[in-house]
Amino acid sequence: MSKIFLIYPPSPIMNREDRCQQPTDDLIVIPPLPPSDLLYMASISRTAGFEPIVKDYSENNQTIEDFCKDLKEISPEYLVLNAASTTLAADLAVIEPAKEMFPEIKIIAKGAYFAIFGEKVLEDYPKLDIAIQNEAEFTLLDILKGAPLAEIKGIIYRKNEKIFKNPKRPFLDNLDEIPYPARDLIDNSKYIRPDTNEVQAVIKVSRGCPYHCFFCLATPVSGAKVRMRSPKNIIGEIQECYEKYGIKNFIFWSDLFNLDHEWVKNLCTEIINSGLKITFSTNTRADSADYDTALLMKKAGCTLVSMGIESGCQELLNKMGKNITKEQIKSAVKIFKKAGIKIYGYYVIGLPWESEESFKETMSFAKSLNTEYVSFYTATALAGTKFYDYVKENNLGEIDYSKPYYFPSVNTHYLSKERIFELHKNALKQYYARFSYIFMMLFKIHSFREFWNYFKSGMRILFRK
Repeated sequence: MSKIFLIYPPSPIMNREDRCQQPTDDLIVIPPLPPSDLLYMASISRTAGFEPIVKDYSENNQTIEDFCKDLKEISPEYLVLNAASTTLAADLAVIEPAKEMFPEIKIIAKGAYFAIFGEKVLEDYPKLDIAIQNEAEFTLLDILKGAPLAEIKGIIYRKNEKIFKNPKRPFLDNLDEIPYPARDLIDNSKYIRPDTNEVQAVIKVSRGCPYHCFFCLATPVSGAKVRMRSPKNIIGEIQECYEKYGIKNFIFWSDLFNLDHEWVKNLCTEIINSGLKITFSTNTRADSADYDTALLMKKAGCTLVSMGIESGCQELLNKMGKNITKEQIKSAVKIFKKAGIKIYGYYVIGLPWESEESFKETMSFAKSLNTEYVSFYTATALAGTKFYDYVKENNLGEIDYSKPYYFPSVNTHYLSKERIFELHKNALKQYYARFSYIFMMLFKIHSFREFWNYFKSGMRILFRK
């Protein structure tokens, strides 16, 4: 049986989901996630008669030498790699040695960057054979089944030293057609909840977002139409995780979980009726929150929702296209707190209109909401976002991905990259090192293990450089 080798290359540990590309090493309550995109493609490759091997070389500081050793032993027909925008050069560094070892190997890269600059990447890396744009599963299936490359939508490819770009593949309407990820190919025990250390799996429940926020890749890479898996299909995957791998904790990954309340209620009802005792976390928009749905989510096992709050400055919220108000955010936080669901607030610092005053507004607003968890991200102008185009059009400087992820990629109209970095560096300390916050969290801890994990996270925050 021919082999296909699917990898995260040797580079920083990343959340490599196309819309959400950030290293996890410096984040406090976001654990490293399993390579779900590779596992879906591995399952697809099995339907084409291939033996898949999956490996994440970003773990434990593995090197290109480690990759080459494995490649030699595996001797695959195809090498598939995930390349993130901010680590592109490091990710694609495996191409050259792979071709030197196996000149006939077909090398395929996927990632959000290729939707905009795929042709340029193939020009810069003449030994890269194919780049997949947007959803990869059935594009990869066509390649593995030997369809003529000229007929496969959604790829940029090389033939006879020339580069060709095919029409984009339409987004898949029926996500139930995608087989469950091949979790047997990884060590699931490595992926745990950061509070309890229990094994946790990621289940992708929907794709697509209609909002097209200024800085976000969700709409460009997954489309504006929200496509949801059927509750029955999702329950089947939960049961497989529960019965085959003993996994009872989940992240329900989506671009927008709670847009369709009826779908959410149907899914939660199916979970309750199944008798499966699970926990899950997911995401939410502030203006889509309602108490009845939140209560049902809690009953089905929801312990936490993440919410893109982004800023405490209404002017910035308007300019970034969030289409929400601070009052809607306050209301949503109250709803989930009342339902007994913890909240993880996401904030972004360093969009073009950020100033000293807007940052102060954000910190004050975040403290007033007093959610259980927060992350403050520095704004990164990723190719494919409105942010990227704005930077180019308004001369905010050269976009620089070479620094560590928490160092801003560009200046704002009012602040330098260096100043944004200083503000970001101290934001977590300002938030978490408050007596009112520590007092609140002490009453939410249920075991010594949780206490110890919170304590370690607190020490990381206090002594963060």
